[in-house]
Formats: sequence, C-alpha cells, structure tokens
Amino acid sequence: MRFSVSRCDFNSSELQDIEYIYSHFYNKLEFARFSSSLGKYVGYTEYGVKQADYWNSLPAELARRQLQKETYCKHNIDIDYQAALDKSVAPYVRIHSETPDSGGRRLLVCSVYDFYPKDIQVGWLRDGQEVTQDVTSTERMADADWYYQIHSHLEYTPRSGEKISCVVHHASLKDPLITHWDPSLPESERNKIIIGASGLTLGLVLSLAGFIYYKRKAQGRTLVPSS
Repeated sequence: MRFSVSRCDFNSSELQDIEYIYSHFYNKLEFARFSSSLGKYVGYTEYGVKQADYWNSLPAELARRQLQKETYCKHNIDIDYQAALDKSVAPYVRIHSETPDSGGRRLLVCSVYDFYPKDIQVGWLRDGQEVTQDVTSTERMADADWYYQIHSHLEYTPRSGEKISCVVHHASLKDPLITHWDPSLPESERNKIIIGASGLTLGLVLSLAGFIYYKRKAQGRTLVPSS
C-alpha cells in the first residue's frame, strides 16, 4: 500500500522556525521525502532516489511543496497557538537549592507549578548561555485541579559572580519566563537568624549579670564560725 503524509515540525509560530515535511511511504516504509528546510526531495531507497531526482527536476512541484510551509503549516499552527492561548494558564516558577553551600557540587531545582496545557519546556541559563549538561527533569505531573507541575534539576559547581536562571517556554507566555536564582536568604530566613542571634546575646548578658551579682553578694557576706 502506498500513501503520503504531510507534517509540520516547529518550535514557535514564526515562519523561520517551521519545517514542512511531505513523506511518501510504500508498505509502511518511507522511500522519499520533501523538506522545506532543504527545498528538495530526498530518497531513502533505490526507487526513492529515482523518484526524488524526477520530482527535483520539476520546478513547479518544488515551488508547490515549498509553499505548503506557509499555506498549510503556518496557517494551522497560528490556529493552534491561538486556541492554546485562549485556554492556557501561565506557570508559577520557584528555584531552590537542595544542598548546602559547601563550595563543592550543588543541586538547583526549578519547580514549575499550576500551568495548562501540559506541553512545556524548562531549561537553564548560566551567564546567559544555555546549559546542556548535568540537567535532568521529572515528567509533567497532573494535579487534582487539572493543572500540571514539573521539576528540572541542575547539578553544578558554583563560580563567583555568576548568574543562573531557569527558562520556561509555555503556550500561555508570549515571551520565555526567565527566573533568576538568588543565593541570598529570603527575608523570613534572615529574620529567624537575627532573632536567634539576639536571643543568644541576651542570654549571655543575663548570665553575666547574674554571675556578677552573685560575686558581689558573696564578697559582702560575714562568715560566722560554727561552734
């Protein structure tokens, strides 16, 4: 059985980020394909190579297929994007560290919550450059309220003055959502430390005052020998 399949590969709705592919199959085996990125047919079998050479010799055929990138792909992608935007919910992002700042290897976690639909891309930037190594991610997990969550992990060795960011691409966002990692403690944690230090200082002062009071009382006593 012989049949053909059209598909569109894309990572945004911009025309330059779209590839139109038109594949020919025989008995479930792809023997030739047109790619808008190449602008021509490519054969994958002996018969497919001959067919590709023939189709590539027809300027009208190549122009017709190349036009499908805009008339078929972009048209439908724009519709899908708009439908997703109409029903989408933007994610909430939080970054935290799961290991102490010991100067060695550390683990950062970028947690993305409460987004819909579930298709999402989560990545990392280090000083503005995409990180491709030592990055792992959980599956997209459904919550009971129909929203989703996902967690991306970055293992790294800290460098002084560097900037690390979590980048989220989602249908609800017109631009990527970039969240920067702030290694400083949040205000609530700083307050806990200040209160704890103040309590320790107050305890030391009271202990010292009690000791001085005791010494002075002891020096003012008159010892009476017992009979």
